Formats: sequence, structure tokens, C-alpha cells
Amino acid sequence: MNSRSLLTGLVLLVLFFTLINNFKWETAPAIEIGYSDFLQNLDRGQIASVVISGNNIKGVTTSGKEFKTTGTYDPALIDNLRSKRVRIKIEDEEDTPWYWILLLQWGPLLLLIGVWIFMMRKMPGSGKIMSIGKSKARKYEDLGSKITFSDVAGVEEAKEELAEIVDFLRDPGKFQKLGGKIPRGVLMVGPPGTGKTLLAKAVAGEAGVQFFSISGSDFVEMFVGVGASRVRDLFEEGHKNSPCIIFIDEIDAVGRHRGAGLGSGHDEREQTLNALLVEMDGFDGSEGIITIAATNRVDILDPALLRPGRFDRQVHVGLPDINGRKKILEVHSKKIQLSPDTDLTVIARGTPGFSGADLANLVNESALRAARLNKPAVMLEDMEWARDKVMMGSERKSMIMQEDEKRATAFHEAGHALVAYYLDKADPIHKITIIPRGQALGLTSFLPETDKLSMEKEALIAKMAVAMGGRAAEELVLKDFSTGVEGDLKSATNIAYQMVCKWGMSENLGALSIPQGDSGNYLAMDYNAEDPASEETMQKVEHEVLHLIEKSYSSARRILSEHAEQLEKLANLLLEKETISLDQVKELFEGPALATD
Repeated sequence: MNSRSLLTGLVLLVLFFTLINNFKWETAPAIEIGYSDFLQNLDRGQIASVVISGNNIKGVTTSGKEFKTTGTYDPALIDNLRSKRVRIKIEDEEDTPWYWILLLQWGPLLLLIGVWIFMMRKMPGSGKIMSIGKSKARKYEDLGSKITFSDVAGVEEAKEELAEIVDFLRDPGKFQKLGGKIPRGVLMVGPPGTGKTLLAKAVAGEAGVQFFSISGSDFVEMFVGVGASRVRDLFEEGHKNSPCIIFIDEIDAVGRHRGAGLGSGHDEREQTLNALLVEMDGFDGSEGIITIAATNRVDILDPALLRPGRFDRQVHVGLPDINGRKKILEVHSKKIQLSPDTDLTVIARGTPGFSGADLANLVNESALRAARLNKPAVMLEDMEWARDKVMMGSERKSMIMQEDEKRATAFHEAGHALVAYYLDKADPIHKITIIPRGQALGLTSFLPETDKLSMEKEALIAKMAVAMGGRAAEELVLKDFSTGVEGDLKSATNIAYQMVCKWGMSENLGALSIPQGDSGNYLAMDYNAEDPASEETMQKVEHEVLHLIEKSYSSARRILSEHAEQLEKLANLLLEKETISLDQVKELFEGPALATD
């Protein structure tokens, strides 16, 4: 019975007893008369019988009419009645019914309890007060639209390690006959959006055993001891359903390093962690239970949680490479109407650093755009538009740019593109636009042939030169500088600092590593870093960084000076078209024949 039904029942009960108490089994209503009229009728001999109950008098006249009246104490009344030969019946005063007294005594309390239950059920999480120590894990036995390993792409190594777990659960004898033991715990580590939770769902779909899923935050409550109780209840449920898999998402919510915060170490979170450690590798053990957890903050987890016997194996779920991104795009593209001539390799090449979640969002945004434009299928241009939107934000076509600002932006972007076009170590140009997008007034995007896991010095200098190409073009043509170079300068300066302080690519400092300070730079100005740099070293770093930036700027300026005519043509084409591709750049510089080669 819910709280609303209980409250309704109490109200109906009160009404029922009220009706019973007030209902009279009378064939006809009695006439109310005054006491003086009653005495007058008595003197006339018109009263046949009376019933006296305290001061209340009911009776019947000689004509058969019923009456009632209320009198007062009158010692001579009985004698008068007897003298008139009236039948007399004496009754005790009418008492209040027992059920009415009971209702008056307990009714308000029951009503108050009903209202309290009703209000408590309306409060989130308070409807289960008695089961607060129970685990909140969701149990999956047979997923209707289950996810399998075929639905997960771009993380092949992680799939192989988790597939081994699934094989053990299906056929443990295959591993045990050689004396092998399956890991008790598997910790999936990786950046957000790389597919850790999706992999856990795939394990649930593939395993064919009981699967419990819970978030780390579901263990922790404001009441001390509740989290530990939920951990014990979860593993007790796991033992009953062994073999099974327990998946804990965002385990860093309870697995943080003990003693790192304030308090004496007896707070709720640490008690929960202690209970988890005991359940995973205590005296009772956790045979038949495989714990899978996911986090993107492995650095803050308690060492006791990561030792062998608890989380024996760490599975790194990293950002996908170009082949992985293509496979992820293929998986998500199955859910939309994709044009047959759409080359997903182009999108995969143009999305370095994208996670699986980013790529899923890209596919969805492209489908929404195609639907808005009433297209029969999603095309490559829709996916490129969605990629640019995910990377830099929506186009700001409503922004009104002055002609001089538009011209400056065109030369700025043309400078980036022209430097990249003539530097062998630079990434190939993909698209140039002067349509404002996000915080940028224009954009030059590049399309690397492959993902680069490491970069040589010349490639980094080329990257800096491309970044400085916009400023160099403004100086050569406009004889002035705009604020649009802010992002380019930050990018080039950051690369230079890393080359000098992190990668040892400085001619004067050589193979020297300088730690990054709390302030975010490599000069360690705050002196709180592990190894603060000396004043002399800081000056050398600044000199070397400035030398690298000047070298890259001189390279960009030289290229633009040598091809000033092409810079003018490219900027004018941008002013006319607003957005141009690499093929259009080649056609402009080399002619139609060479552009198609």
C-alpha cells in the first residue's frame, strides 16, 4: 500500500465513524417542543409515554406523535407523570461510543504518521530508509538489445584482454587445467569518452553470467558505515550468483589515496574503501567474482587497491589511432543513412585526438544536419561540417565583419596555408575558411596522412612556422598586426618551451629537462616545483625559446615574401569563396592539370 492510499483510507475511516455516530434508526423525525409546552400537554393529559435520559426527554403523545424536549432538574416531574398515568422509562445518559473515543484519541496520531510517510516518499532517496545499507547495483541477466564486442571498435587490445575474462567465465577448466588463475580484478584506465563503460556493457553482453553494475558514488552516503555495508551486501549478492562480474564505474569516487585529505582516516569514504579491499582479497576471498572497474584518474587511487590479488590487471583504453577512428565511425554510421560514396577515411584522418564519444557525437551531428537540409542520406560534407562544429563550435554567419577585418582575416589564413603548402615537414592543408566559428574569425585545417606518435625537430619548427604565417602575412601586406594572432602565438610559444625544457632540442642547453612549475610554465618561477630552475638557466631558456620563435617566424616571412603574388591570389579567392579546399589551392597555384594529379 502506498502513502496516498494510506492517507485516503484514514480519511474514509473518519467519515465512516462520523456517519455511524450521527445516524439514527428512526422511522420519522421527532418534533422538538419547548419544556413549557411539554408541561402544558402533560397537564391536559395528552402525553402517553416518555423516556427520560438525564435532562433529555423523548415521548409519544396520545395522538401517536413523537416529540423530544430538553428540561431541567424537576423533582415533581415524576409525580406529575404518575398522576397522569403516563408510562415512564428511565435511561442512563447517552455515552460517547467506544469507537468514537478511540478514533478521537488515535486518529490525529495516525493521520500525522500518514502525512509523514507521504512526505518521506516524496523526498528523493528517502523512501527506502530501512534498506539504506543495501547495494544499489543493477543486475543484468539478459539484456534485450545487448551490446557485444562487435559493437566496440578502436580498442582492440582492451577487447582481447576482456575477451579472456569472458572465456574464463564460460570455460574455467581451460585455464585451470594448467594451474592458471584468472585475475580477480581488471582496472580499465583511460581518458574520458574512450569507451570504458561501453566495454563493460560488451562484457555483460558476451559473458552469459550474472552482471552487476554500480557507480563508485553509489557507495558513499552522509551516514558513516552505509558505504561499507553496501560493499558487503554487493559481494554477498555476488557470492550467491557466482560466477559473476561486478562492474564499478568511476571507482576513484571511493578509491582515492587514504590519508591524502583532512580528517583522522575514519570518514565514510575510507571505511568504504577498506571494506572493498577486504571483500576483494580478504580471508573469505572472492572466488568466482571478477571485479571490473573504470577510472580516468588512476594516479589518485590507493596503492592497496592496485596491488596483485585485487586489481591484478590494468587495461589501458586510450584514444584511438587513425584505423581505430575509422572503425568507430563505421560502427556508429550503421545507425544512420550514410551515402555510399562517403569516405570515412577522410574524417578519420581529420580527427586526431578524438575519443570514441567525440566520434559518436560527430556522426549524430552530421545526421541532424542532413535531416535539417532534407537530404536523402548523410554525405561527406555533412560529416566535415560536424567535425568542424565539434572541434571549434558552430559557424557564426550572422556576425557582421567590416571589410578591412574580413580582408585582414583572409590574408591571415592565406599566410598559414601558403607556409604549410611550401614546407615539406608541415601537415597537408585540408580546408581554409574565413567564416567565423567559435572564438576564431577564420580557420585553416590540416589533414595528416597518419597519426604521429613522435615528432622530429624540423617538423616542430615547421609547425611553429605555420602558426606564425598569419602574423607574417599581416606584417608583409597590411603593414600592421591584429589581435587574431593570439592563439597562434600561444601555440608557437608552447611548442618552443617544450622543445627546450622537455625534449632537449636546444643547441645551448642541450639534453636538459626542466620541470614544469605549479604556475603552468617551464621556468618554475614559484619555487614550489620539485627542482626550481636557477636564474641563469631561466635566462638561457628564454633566449633559446625566443631564438626558435624568431627562426620559425623568419622562415614563414621568407616563404611569403618569395610567393607574394600567390599570397595575394589566395587571399582574394578566400574573399570571393569564403571557404576553399586543397584542390582549389592547387588549381590556383599549379593549374587544373596538376591539381588533378
